[in-house]
Formats: sequence, C-alpha cells, structure tokens
Amino acid sequence: MRRAHALIAIFALALSLPALASAGTKQREKIEAAIQVLHEITAKPEESIPPSLLHGAKAVAIIPGVVKVGFVIGGRYGSGVLLRHQADGSWSNPAFISLTGGSVGLQVGAQSTDVLLVIKSDKTLDDLGSGRFTLGVDAAIAAGPVGRQAETATGSHAAIYAYSRSRGLFAGVSLQGASLRFDGKANHAFYGPDASVADIFDGRATPESGITKQLRDALSGAATMAAAAR
Repeated sequence: MRRAHALIAIFALALSLPALASAGTKQREKIEAAIQVLHEITAKPEESIPPSLLHGAKAVAIIPGVVKVGFVIGGRYGSGVLLRHQADGSWSNPAFISLTGGSVGLQVGAQSTDVLLVIKSDKTLDDLGSGRFTLGVDAAIAAGPVGRQAETATGSHAAIYAYSRSRGLFAGVSLQGASLRFDGKANHAFYGPDASVADIFDGRATPESGITKQLRDALSGAATMAAAAR
C-alpha cells in the first residue's frame, strides 16, 4: 500500500513538472517581448515615448501583444510586466500584470498591439496594489505625448500616460475603462508560490532566470536617453 501511494505521488509530481516548466517559460517569453518593446523605443526616440517621461516615472507597465476580443466594438486582453522606479534610480524586478476590457483604438483589421503605461504617482501604484484597478476611474489616464521634443504632456493632471505600438509606430492612446491588476498566478509561477508583489519590488523574491536584469537594463537605457539627448 505504501509503495502504491509513493508511486502515485511520484506520478503526480511527474505530471506537474511540465506544467510548472511551461508556466515559467511563458513568463520568460513575456519578459523577452517586453525587452523588444523597449528596444523599439530606443531605436527611434524622435518618433517614440519621450525619455524624460520614463526617467521621471514612478512605474512603467509594458503589455506586449494586446489582442482584440471583438471587431471594431469590443474589449481587449493582454498580459505583461510592471516595474517600479526605486528611490536610488534603479528599477525593480518585474511583477506580472493583466489588462482586460477597454479599447486601445486599433485600426480596423489590426490583430494586436503593444501597450506601455507610464505611471506618474506613488498613490496610483499603491491603489493598483489594493486589487482590481480601473483606468480612468481609479486614476486619470491620458494619451501620452510622442517625440523627443514633446516635453509638455497633454492632460497634465493625468496620473497615467498610455501608449500603443503597432507596426513599429508608437502613439498615445486612450484606455478608459480597462481593468489592470497584478497577476498572482504568473508571479507565483516565476518567483515561487510565496512571492508577493511587495517581495518582488523589494528584491526579496529572486527568480532563477537572469532575464529580469536584461529587462531592467533595457528600461534604464530607454529612461536615461533624456540626458543623452540634451
């Protein structure tokens, strides 16, 4: 009987390993996609997000491959990462997030777009951590300015600036009504079952993969372009 129970336990563990490996792989792929988005920013700064906004941000969310769930009228769904800007100027490890609902203004026929959110206040980040968070309701959101010279942002009272990227072109975009939340399942798959968002931001949850450093470096590079441009 004991042997049978042991065999069942081993069999159950063997079945779970591919699922765990797959989950970790999905999160790494999401980070790789976020790095690619940031590389697009640095490639054409005159046609992209002003680096000064990234430099002064409290947090940045990168959501690659947001897809339509309706045609012309409908919502959107996507998942990505959010990094907090630390007091010493560095960036935290990424916490995984999800975006649902709302419209990102894709032209008819487009299948997906990348979304980047520049979060300007600590309060907005704290409110996001409290649970489900609706853009435009829990925090004012506006389409962000584009271009190296766009130092004066439109909608100056907005707590979040939103951007989309389709076919290599960045543009400000409205995300009114979309829900943004931390993805506990993805965070646990990548950092471990006990990892909280606070643990991730404070460096207490350390992933086995070194790809998070590549993402932090890519964001630092995009954010510090403001100094190089002057």
